Amino acid sequence: MARAAVPRRLSTNRLEWHVATLTGYRRETDSASTLIFQVPDWPGHLPGQHVDVKLTAEDGYSTERSYSIANSVDGNRVELTVQRVPDGEVSPYLLEGMNIGDPIEIRGPIGGWFVWRDTDTDPVVLIGGGSGLVPLMAMIRARAAAGSRVPFRLIYSVRTPADAIYADELRTRLRDDMGLDIAYAYTREAPPEWRGQVGRLGLAAVATHSWPPDLMPACFVCGPTGFVEAVANILVAQGHAARKVKTERFGPSGP
Repeated sequence: MARAAVPRRLSTNRLEWHVATLTGYRRETDSASTLIFQVPDWPGHLPGQHVDVKLTAEDGYSTERSYSIANSVDGNRVELTVQRVPDGEVSPYLLEGMNIGDPIEIRGPIGGWFVWRDTDTDPVVLIGGGSGLVPLMAMIRARAAAGSRVPFRLIYSVRTPADAIYADELRTRLRDDMGLDIAYAYTREAPPEWRGQVGRLGLAAVATHSWPPDLMPACFVCGPTGFVEAVANILVAQGHAARKVKTERFGPSGP
């Protein structure tokens, strides 16, 4: 997931660049794939953190984008799920121009606020829009890797079933990960068996599928700016403490 800059980010490795080597990839949808990198001396990361990716052309021109880390910590492995941006400068190269064994530069991990730690005990609400699911999926994977039984509820808003990333894995995790609940919201087209409304995620769906405010859950919301602002306002209006609602947003990068 590519993102624009957001304030209140912390990092102990903000200026450190690493050479990351592409070792594999998984296709997630027609327009998104997960790229798997090996990064020697990777310091590890927390679910919710991200990296900066720098590409440098032969003539010396370089450009940077930020991408959420998709995997829980696993040695020197870093996974980035990249959504192709039409006419984009970076995502088409990452998805179509790289071969196994090619290097890129990454900097990070970055971020200390929008993170979940497996020592946290509060119930968790995850609400993602589109590729905003990526850092939330890292939290779900980290929960499973730690054997945590902290109750998680995920609400995933996506245009159509074909646009849903990690769809197969989410079905498996819903079956196997005790204490994880998953609900979908479709904004344009739903599956034939769908019995809910099609449209933007609203107050009723958030109230139905999230934890109530009196349980003091930790709420993580990620997606496009408009989506994040609307959902955060709904949560606060329902009585969730503003300090418990953590948000990350993304949008167009560059000129």
